[in-house]
Amino acid sequence: MAEPIEPTRETMYLPPAAPNHNHGHTTAAWTTTIVVLLGVVVAAGAVVAALPWLFWVGIGVAALGVVLGKVLAVLGYGQPDPAER
Repeated sequence: MAEPIEPTRETMYLPPAAPNHNHGHTTAAWTTTIVVLLGVVVAAGAVVAALPWLFWVGIGVAALGVVLGKVLAVLGYGQPDPAER
């Protein structure tokens, strides 16, 4: 007959706290998404209309959206840092 298998001991490392459950749905994330999307739509419309200056305005709006999102995250409107819990 088969010999019984002895249970092994495993060390488990669990996180200190449960991860956030908001899946990134924060004011900073939504603001970044909307402003970047608006800038890309303006830039795409400028390509169709053959207006190079408007294309660069759209790219500038998209870049501004990224900066705005980072500023909002630093101000506390973003995903909380797990180390601060």
